[in-house]
Amino acid sequence: MEHYTIATVAEESPDFRRVLWTGEHTQLVVMTIPPGGEIGEEVHEDIDQILTFVSGVGEAIVSGQKRKVVQGDLVVVPAGKKHNFVNTGENPLILYTVYGPPEHADGAVHKTKEEADAAEEAGQDEPPTS
Repeated sequence: MEHYTIATVAEESPDFRRVLWTGEHTQLVVMTIPPGGEIGEEVHEDIDQILTFVSGVGEAIVSGQKRKVVQGDLVVVPAGKKHNFVNTGENPLILYTVYGPPEHADGAVHKTKEEADAAEEAGQDEPPTS
């Protein structure tokens, strides 16, 4: 059994992206977006994503719709939908997200968005294959 006090784990992670757990069908990831930062506009063609915000203030943009997000909010991004999440506050925007199926390499840790982007471009952030 895996057990996390997820808000605490998320808030204690200084990394842009940290994969906590990867299963055959889902993946749990915590993220810390610095003030003025963003996840970056993207589309996961075959992956649903659920994001829960632990602290900070931001903006969710999904399929052109914008909404403010704060602690306790949850946003669902269905597969194939263009999305981005932007930190609009003065403190880090901290969240945890569940991908179904997994999106990132098992155990991946990316300290910054630039590091995460470089790993993806180099093919070093591929999810495990069944």
